[in-house]
Amino acid sequence: MRNALQSLRNLAVNHPMEIVLPLLTFAVVFLVGWVVRRLVLHSIKAWNARTQSRAGLILYEALRGPLLIWSLMLALHLALQSSDLPAQYTGTGAEILFVLWILSLTVMAVNVVGDIVRFYGADIPGAMPVTTLTQSLAQIAVLILGVLVLFQHYGRSIAPILTALGVGGLAVALALQDTLSNLFGGFYVAVAGQIRLGDYIKLNTGEEGYVTDIGWRCTTIRALANTLIIVPNSKLSQAIVTNYNLPDRRIGTSFVVAVSYECDLEQVEQALGTVLKEAVGDVPGLLAEPAPGLAFDPGFGENGIGLTVSYNVEEFAQQGAVRNLLKRRIFNKFKQLGIDVPYPSRMVYLRGGGRRERSQNNLHPDAEQTRH
Repeated sequence: MRNALQSLRNLAVNHPMEIVLPLLTFAVVFLVGWVVRRLVLHSIKAWNARTQSRAGLILYEALRGPLLIWSLMLALHLALQSSDLPAQYTGTGAEILFVLWILSLTVMAVNVVGDIVRFYGADIPGAMPVTTLTQSLAQIAVLILGVLVLFQHYGRSIAPILTALGVGGLAVALALQDTLSNLFGGFYVAVAGQIRLGDYIKLNTGEEGYVTDIGWRCTTIRALANTLIIVPNSKLSQAIVTNYNLPDRRIGTSFVVAVSYECDLEQVEQALGTVLKEAVGDVPGLLAEPAPGLAFDPGFGENGIGLTVSYNVEEFAQQGAVRNLLKRRIFNKFKQLGIDVPYPSRMVYLRGGGRRERSQNNLHPDAEQTRH
């Protein structure tokens, strides 16, 4: 190291142009690369603003950093080649720059592949659902490809590495068995297609909500209360899951309307039919097909006649809002037509139990019937 510094010092004193020329080459090449980078990024940004294309956004984000690094590496390479340094130094510098170029290209490709999977993965027929897990798997594949290119360039065989991984694989699997079970559980959930992003699911343990992401370790569920539920993939793959979005998002539901026995049943059914007919197309989320229905069920009840109103909504979360609006409309319709909604009632029979009891309760000895 001291000899190299002494040689550079002697070279700067005796032959200054041999140092100035490489530095000048570095400065000129880097300046040209910086100008080219500005022009390229400006063109991509203008095209993206004009077309609002996702591809332009991906390309802009992918090239913004690497172009500057590549300009720097190219300037260093040309500066080294134009210098009178010994071949061992220029050769070593060229190898280091080549490794850095492969690594930077690999990092850029990893980011590009991740963005492509995130933006366009859902449009590919038969592809896996776009989740954090699938995006990570695609990026890992590109990273492995970059490492293999480096090994091939230096003529290194990957067989010893695979052998070492095979020997240590058992120990790694035992140490990371929980992590691996979550990884393969998430992969199974993503590949099976029975749980997708945006689906409303409910687990047998009670957790329910919209699936927002399937990662390599856990699945994130957003509850209706706008809270996040984190479920390990190994638990999710073993749970009994109810998916309210399969086979389609439409879901049927119902509620019971009770009227008193004194009401005209035909008038009640006609009123309910009118309310349901007017609600279709007016109540958000209420589907016209299949059309809302009315059934004489449960029928004869303890306090009145029960009729079941059944209908379909667009998705699970709309049940409450649709039910609320329909009940309000039915209540207003019944009030307008004078249809009575029964109150709970009981038929109570009181019998006298002797002179003392009659005096205390002031009851007639005979049976007395009262209705409350």
